[in-house]
Amino acid sequence: MHDRFLATVGLVLATLLLPVPAASAATAAPKAQTTAQTTAQSSVYKMKLKPGVSLSEAADSMRLRANALNLQLVAELPMSQQVEAVTGKPQRTIIIFQFCDAVLARDLIEVNMDFSIYMPCRIALIEDASGQGWLVMMDVSIDAVAQEKRLPPALKERITAVRNALINIMQAGARGDL
Repeated sequence: MHDRFLATVGLVLATLLLPVPAASAATAAPKAQTTAQTTAQSSVYKMKLKPGVSLSEAADSMRLRANALNLQLVAELPMSQQVEAVTGKPQRTIIIFQFCDAVLARDLIEVNMDFSIYMPCRIALIEDASGQGWLVMMDVSIDAVAQEKRLPPALKERITAVRNALINIMQAGARGDL
């Protein structure tokens, strides 16, 4: 029962922050290679970095685009550097970027405090075993959850805007748009 409850809460919260299904998001990024993979509770939206775009350029591009879209970069977690410091061994790049619209976060928490566990929104920059850079984030439709939680249409619309901004940030990173 406890696991089922946690799975349900996870789905609800993820859904509110990522309102567009992967299939729709992929059509919004025709020049970037994207894939959607379904897991038990959500799907994963992946975008391959364009040839010639370095991991550093992708990171810089995402920071700049987030700023231009007025989405705050509230944390940047250099996981690979932390692992390297602990193990003493070189690591492939893994950086977790966390973006937030603080007012929207507050409004969601006022509807239901459970939404807080999915904040801020995350995009991972990952170097795979072959050296290819990827941008990865969770991708869940919010329609069912919005109906279940009786979210006001205006709040659902704001969540959609944040989700679209995250896709825009990923596109900028994948293309190296500085």
